[in-house]
Parts: sequence; structure tokens; C-alpha cells
Amino acid sequence: MTQTDALTAAARRPGYIKLHDEAGFAGMRAAGRLVAEALDAVHDMIRPGLPTSAIDAFAFDFARSRGALPATLNYRGYGHSVCTSINHVVCHGMPDDRPLREGDVVNVDLTFVLDGWHGDSSRMYFVGEASRRARRLCEVTHEALMRGIAAIRPGAHLGDVGAAIQDYAEGERCSVVRDFCGHGLGRLFHDEPNVLHYGRVGEGPLLKPGMFFTVEPMINLGKPAVKILPDGWTAVTRDRSLSAQYEHAVGVTREGVEIFTQSPRGLFAPPPG
Repeated sequence: MTQTDALTAAARRPGYIKLHDEAGFAGMRAAGRLVAEALDAVHDMIRPGLPTSAIDAFAFDFARSRGALPATLNYRGYGHSVCTSINHVVCHGMPDDRPLREGDVVNVDLTFVLDGWHGDSSRMYFVGEASRRARRLCEVTHEALMRGIAAIRPGAHLGDVGAAIQDYAEGERCSVVRDFCGHGLGRLFHDEPNVLHYGRVGEGPLLKPGMFFTVEPMINLGKPAVKILPDGWTAVTRDRSLSAQYEHAVGVTREGVEIFTQSPRGLFAPPPG
């Protein structure tokens, strides 16, 4: 989501960050696991020649068969159940009938609404054999996400999360996209707070138990600038460099952080080269 969308999402109270109880954690665990199970199943589908429209159809059927709804379907006019972002597409790529090609890398971003709770996650997939630079980018992006999540604990600040991501990614000679951010979620798809993937330690909102949000850094091999295509959704790198994204939905606990969207099959991280 863009930072502008984050600020204007319906039903939000600007600046008010909800704190959830154990019932909320239970709801988010169920929604997050369902999304993770669907993304695990996508792993078995990915191959050269597969149209991303097939992933979209699968996501819709998977959600409906389990009593859930795809949150993106008809959201602000978006007509698909999933986002599929290939190679230099940063985010919000729209599924279509063009086949995936050998060597592509594709991000699949999926959100389900289950019993009113939103599970939101994305991960990268290799189509056949990915190039060394694509593998490295995915490894850096995943590690940046996990370092950001490791900074989450009561008493820390959201700036600590962004700083951990930025410091690592830029230290690996990659760039952090600034046009999009993570977001609060729970009963709402997009809620407070905005979660920037860059920043300074000690800045931003204080983290408290019961806060739910996504961490979803978009990392480019080239420069961070992006542009939106005429369809109004698809964001691409201006220099056409490769981009990658990994996303987890998390909750702040009294002890630290809980990841709601862990892969049951251990398939979230990029496969070893």
C-alpha cells in the first residue's frame, strides 16, 4: 500500500493504534496460518508456462473452500484475489494470462479475511533456475525482513524496525523502496500505524503489546525510485532493476514478537542455491 493510502484508509482514526487482546491474537493466528498454507500450496504450482491468472483463480477457490474471502478482490476497484509481481515489478502486479518464464522471480502477495481477521503475507518464488543476482536479492530481502522483525519488542520504536532493514539492505549494496510501507491490520485491512522500512533508531511510535502490523520491505538491486503504470496499480522500478519483497504479519507480545504467517512447511525463506 502507498503511504497516502495508508493515511486515508476507511474507518481509521489517524494516529490511534489499536491494542488487541488474546482473542485478537487467536483470530490473527488462524487468518495468518490460512494465508501461509495457501502460499505453501502456490510453491507446488510455480513452473515455467504457468499464467499468473491460475494463481489468482487458485487463491479465490482456496479462500472460499475454507470460509474466507480474498481481501484484495474488489478493494478500491482492484479486480483480483492476489497480487503477482514479476522481476522489476515492485508490488501490486495484476495477474493475467501471460505465462511465467524460466528464470523469472515472482512475488505472490495474498490477504485473506477469516472470521473478520486479516491475514497478510507475501513471498518470492523462483520460476525454474533463477540467476545468481536474483537469488542474492531475494536472500538479502528475506534477511532484511527478519532483522526488522527481530527489532520488535515492547519499548522499542518503529524506527528501530526501519533502521534494521535499511542498514542491512544498504550495507549489501541494495536500495529500500520508500514509496510503500507496511501497515497496521486486524479487523481492518489497512490500519494504523504506518510501518516504514527505513528510519532511525529511537524514532517513530512506541511499540506496545497488542499492536498488529505488517513488515514488508521492498528491496531493489538498483535505485529505489518507482513509477506506477497506466493501470493505476502496478509499480515498477524506474531503472528496470530487479525488485523483491517478503512480508509477514506480526503481533507485539509482552516478551517480543509473534509472527502470524509462518510457513507450516518451512517454505517462506528463499530456497538454498
